[in-house]
Amino acid sequence: MNIYFACSITGGREFEAIYQEIVAALMADGHEIPTSHLAQSDVMQKERELNPQEVYERDTAWIKNCDALIAEISTPSHGVGYEIGFALNLGKPVLCLYSRKSRVSKMISGNPNPSLCIRSYTNADEAISRARAFLAAGR
Repeated sequence: MNIYFACSITGGREFEAIYQEIVAALMADGHEIPTSHLAQSDVMQKERELNPQEVYERDTAWIKNCDALIAEISTPSHGVGYEIGFALNLGKPVLCLYSRKSRVSKMISGNPNPSLCIRSYTNADEAISRARAFLAAGR
C-alpha cells in the first residue's frame, strides 16, 4: 500500500523515535511511504530547502495518490490536522495514533467520519500493531 505518514515537524519532535519505529515497521512490511523522511532527525534541514508552496503541492499530491493516511497526533500540529482533513475530504481512510499520555483535539476525537479511526497506544509496539490492524482491515 501507498501510505502517507503524517507527524509533527515544527510543532515538536518529542515522539520522533515512535515515528521512526512506525515508519520502519511499515516499510519492512512492504508498504511505500513517500513521507518516510518526515520521521528522520534531519527533517528540518531537508524541509528548509523547499518553500511553503512546494511543500503544499508535494504533500497534497502525495495525499491524493495514497491508499491511506496514518498520522501520529500526540504532538499538536497545524499541518497534520490539515492533512487529516484534506485526506478525509478525499474519502481516504485515516488512522490517528496517539500516546495515551497525550490529549487529542476534540476536532479530531469528535469527528464522526466513518473513514476516520482513532487509536491510543502505550508504546511503539502497540502503535505498530494498531497500524497493521488498520491496514489489514482495508481501511
